[in-house]
Amino acid sequence: MARMGKMMNDRHRKIMLFLEEYQKNNQFSPSIREIGNAIGVNSTSLVDYYLRQLAQMGYLERNDRVSRSIRILKPFTEESQTAKNMISYSRQEVLRYPILGRIVASEPIPVPGSDLAYFDPESYIEIPKKMIPASEKETELFVLEVSGDSMVDAMINDGDKVVFRQANQASNGDMVAVWLSNNDETTLKYFYREGSRVRLQPANPTMGPIYIDDPEQVHIMGKVVMVIRHL
Repeated sequence: MARMGKMMNDRHRKIMLFLEEYQKNNQFSPSIREIGNAIGVNSTSLVDYYLRQLAQMGYLERNDRVSRSIRILKPFTEESQTAKNMISYSRQEVLRYPILGRIVASEPIPVPGSDLAYFDPESYIEIPKKMIPASEKETELFVLEVSGDSMVDAMINDGDKVVFRQANQASNGDMVAVWLSNNDETTLKYFYREGSRVRLQPANPTMGPIYIDDPEQVHIMGKVVMVIRHL
């Protein structure tokens, strides 16, 4: 199971280019609304979401309580030019997958419809094709964001992105995305079939296993292929 760091998407790049140009011309940072207008995003909360990601990636810092407080730490224009000289694979060799929603890595909870709406069409990850195992079919992969800490000993933390292969069956020991149809709940766990019941095992010593007495309500949605760390 491979792991990767957070990667920039198109809106991250647009924001950084706008910030650098704006601060160069005005000597202070733009407002959230001005950033949204520049990149074509009406939601200030979504702009704030992208800014928090850029801060986590080390490109900027800001004081959430102070207006126009963005400070660029790592100029993107310089870095992007360096990156162009270093990239050894073409854009055709990079695969883009949308983030479809969240998967819970804790006690199973009802599927919140609002979570799926949280991710807009620009919420995606880019993966170098060479990182995908040769045995995997690219069209059968999908991505979910992890919520919770029940799989920390498997090096999967809250906020990480997990790439799954579509599957409807699992062997004992597989790490899977599970839908429990009786209660419309989802969770990420190790799968074990034990006689007439199913055990969903977390990778956290502080949490106990979940036993499902009716295997018919356990629906495998996918098996974990790789994890992209939330930095």
